[in-house]
Amino acid sequence: MTAVETNRYADGIHRKLPEHVVQVAANPPMPRTSSVESGAGLREYASTELAHAIDCLGWRGPRMHTGVHQARKSLRRTRATLALGMPALGPGADLIDRELRRLNRSLSRLRDTHALVTALDQMVEKAADDTAMLSLLRRVRRIAMRTRAAYARKTLAADPLLQDKRALLDVLHAGLSALKWKAMGASDAATALQHSATDARNAAAKARASRDDEDWHLWRRRARRLSQQRRALGDASASQALDKHEKRLAILLGQAQDHAMLIEHCGRKSLFSQGDRLALRALATNRLQRLRERLMKLATE
Repeated sequence: MTAVETNRYADGIHRKLPEHVVQVAANPPMPRTSSVESGAGLREYASTELAHAIDCLGWRGPRMHTGVHQARKSLRRTRATLALGMPALGPGADLIDRELRRLNRSLSRLRDTHALVTALDQMVEKAADDTAMLSLLRRVRRIAMRTRAAYARKTLAADPLLQDKRALLDVLHAGLSALKWKAMGASDAATALQHSATDARNAAAKARASRDDEDWHLWRRRARRLSQQRRALGDASASQALDKHEKRLAILLGQAQDHAMLIEHCGRKSLFSQGDRLALRALATNRLQRLRERLMKLATE
């Protein structure tokens, strides 16, 4: 691929995917297990999620960043499903899980540059008619967009169309089917789910007690893993009220993480000018505090 072609992919000049294809890819079919005992059902679910990740990493042009975001979500879902079957699935499951984790982390910087832009977009939407705030947010957003484009160009220059990552996922996808899914029993998934629920509760308690950023982030990861595993199992035992409660919790934890990320971007090595980063930091800190207050209240309901 030439430098010009790479730039087109990164900056969104290349052709877009048809909208109906994007919508289907962003919401893949979700095979459900007929019961917790169905290792075959979990295998199908994990296989579908991993195939979805491979497809999303092939998205081009302006859809590239959304594709990376969707792929990382599917990789996490695949790993959450594998965790339901360990150690019954055999040692191969650990190997696949480690490689999925490593690959997902390799996409983190690409995702982070996009997350900064989307977080600023959301703040712009909430700024309403505050002229000074809008001016600040639009100014730092332009810088964030240039940084995102530059890092995308660098990534695609090293791995055009992310072909190397997709090739590795193809191998892992083949290995996924070879695991000992038939060896899974109801107790394996039930025990794993209970561990995840306990981890989520403990993480929530620790975050509420310490108020430390890392603990809040851990809470989000633990809550997300639990939700992903329930999704994989098609857990019909949870009430609609609990589902609604968990969704609200997940949304608020995600928003809090976005604001914590904005604050991190306002340090001494910030992309933004001193005046802009101080103003953005104050704004994000205020909103983060309010979000965490809502989370504290929601967690006790």
